[in-house]
Formats: sequence, C-alpha cells, structure tokens
Amino acid sequence: MLMIALGISLSYKKPHGDYLVTRASAAAPVAAPHPQVDVASVVVKTITDYQVYAGRIEAIDTVEIRPLVPGTIVAVHFKDGSLVKKGDSLFTIDPRPYIAEVDRAEGQLAAAQARNGYASTDAERAERLLKDNAIAKRDYDQAQNAARSASADLKTARASLEAAKINLAYTNIVAPVSGRVSRAELTLGNIVSTGASAPLLTTLVSVSPIYASFDADEHTYLQFLSKDSKEKVSVSLGLANEKGYSREGRIDSVDNRLDNGSGTIRVRARFDNTDAVLVPGLYARVKVGGGAPHQAFLIEDAAVETDQDKKFVLIVDSSNRVQYRNVSIGDMYDGLRVISDGLKEGDRIVVNGLQRVKPSDVVEVHTVAMGASPALSENTAQ
Repeated sequence: MLMIALGISLSYKKPHGDYLVTRASAAAPVAAPHPQVDVASVVVKTITDYQVYAGRIEAIDTVEIRPLVPGTIVAVHFKDGSLVKKGDSLFTIDPRPYIAEVDRAEGQLAAAQARNGYASTDAERAERLLKDNAIAKRDYDQAQNAARSASADLKTARASLEAAKINLAYTNIVAPVSGRVSRAELTLGNIVSTGASAPLLTTLVSVSPIYASFDADEHTYLQFLSKDSKEKVSVSLGLANEKGYSREGRIDSVDNRLDNGSGTIRVRARFDNTDAVLVPGLYARVKVGGGAPHQAFLIEDAAVETDQDKKFVLIVDSSNRVQYRNVSIGDMYDGLRVISDGLKEGDRIVVNGLQRVKPSDVVEVHTVAMGASPALSENTAQ
C-alpha cells in the first residue's frame, strides 16, 4: 500500500515487484518575510518662514451712487462695467428747474445788494446828523437797524444763490473716484427722489491698488505683524487658477483686536492691480512671511505621529531596524512639515507602512523621494 502523510517525504523502491516505503525527515520551517515600508531621507533646505491664508479681494473705495436732487434722468453717460475716471459724468438729471432757481436766487441777491447799499448810506448819513444834533436819536437807531437788517438779508440771498448753484451741480452726477462702474439700475426717463427713499443708480469700485483681506492666526501676528516694521514683511498673492503667487504686495493695516472665538486677527494687504484682473470678491491665497533665511529639516506631514502630547517619527537605521524618535514640529513649507528639533541630515524616515511596524523591528526598505511616496499595494503589505 502507498502511504502519504502531510509534511512527509516518501521514497519508493521496486525490487521484485513490491513497493518499499522509506520515511524522510520533516521539511524545515520557512522564516516570515520582513515587513516592507517606504522610507525617504529628510530634506535639508534653506527656507524663509511663511504662512498661507485664504482671503478675499476687496476694493479700497466702494461707492453707492444715489441722487442728491430729485428730478428726471435725461442722460446716462457710461456703459455697464466700464472703467471711469474721477469726475467723469455718470448721469444727468433734468437741470432746467435748477437753472431757473439759480436765476431767481441771483435776482434776489441783486435786490438785497441794492437794499443793503441804500441802508448803509442812510446809516452813515444819520451818524453825521447825530453828531450835529440834527436828527433825533430814535431816527438814528432806526437807520442803524435798517442797515444791519439789509446786511443780513444780503448774506441770506448769497447763501440761497450758493445753495441753488450746488443743487444745479448735483444734476450732473459724476464719479467721485476712479474705478469700474456696475450696471445702470435706472435709465433714461426715470424720475428719482432724494432722502431715505433715494434709489441706487449704480455702484463704483476702485480698481488699483486693491486690498486682499484675510484672518491671520496669533502665531503669525506675534512673529511678523506685531512689529513696527510691517512694511518689511513679504506678502504674495495667488488666485484660484494659479499654482504659485503672481503678485507681490505689502501689509496695509492690522486690526486692533484678536477675535476670541477664532483666535485670528483681520489683516489687509495692498496690491497693484493695473491690469484690472483683480475684482472684489475673488478668492485669493495670501502668503505672509519674513525673517532671515535659515536651514530647516523637512519631512512629510503624514510621517509625524502623536503619542499623547508628544510628536514622534519612526526612522530606519543602517541595519534596517526601526527606531523611535521624538521631534518638535514647525509650520508647513511647500507641502512638507518643518521639523525644528529631533532630526539630523541623512536620517531615513518611514513615510508609508507605519501601521505595520514598531520600534526595534527589522524591515525591508523601499526608498522613495520625500513628498512622493506611493502607497504600498495590498500584496506588498502581506
């Protein structure tokens, strides 16, 4: 009979037609493979500290154009969305009633000037006669009072003429600042009023320079923005369709208090916008930095683990043995985490496969570039 047992090697001999079975020794056990991990050498680079914040573009000047005198719109002098200069005409309200008011005020002023001239002459005559005792004191007082009243009437007439001229000027609505106008909310033939019910005619925003507003954290404020030399802080701006930062600007203002809820402070940076690409409301990435360039160690942020209140990484030594290393972390820089303490040049960091190893384990190393470690496949993990 043929005998076969699991893990037993059998040899067969066939002398004279009979099977002879010989038991061989059991096979030696196979050693388990070392776990595979991705490791990358720490990056040593000279950097300048910075932080990146999300912000919004804001116009320096935003003006709502409303009528200051009532009347009928007889002309619209701009195209929707066009650029205008300070002083350019935007709307014209029918000026004829206001021209008539100016003419009436001019007539009243002329009459007041005539009365004032007569009253002044009469007062001077009465003063001379009083010295010669040729006029009663009562008549003298009446002449002096008439002169003062005529002078007051003259000032009133001049003020009325000035007000009439101002109202006439308001019929030509001009741009108070240079910038870009919105659409005309009211067009030719519409009647407008003033006061609380005054309608919005259009809006005007300045174009260049322009603000980028963002909320900076307390660390950035203390490190860069709390000093008097804010103009030395480097500020760059990138738009949603840009990978880098296309514009350089400067800090314009920092708010006077920190928000207790968010722990941030409102900051405004000023940028040139001569090409008029930036418009209010656009999303912006604002990079704020400063200080002297210094050497830093950079690793992938995913390689940093937390042990209670401590941060640590796993490194692989020259014998491919895993070691535990406490580190102090800094800010992010170009997608990598700055390590301020705990690493040295040449250290190999476990960047993928952390869950499969522990300190003192011997591992099989797969070397990758820092920041570009591919995920190990399920087959590799077995």
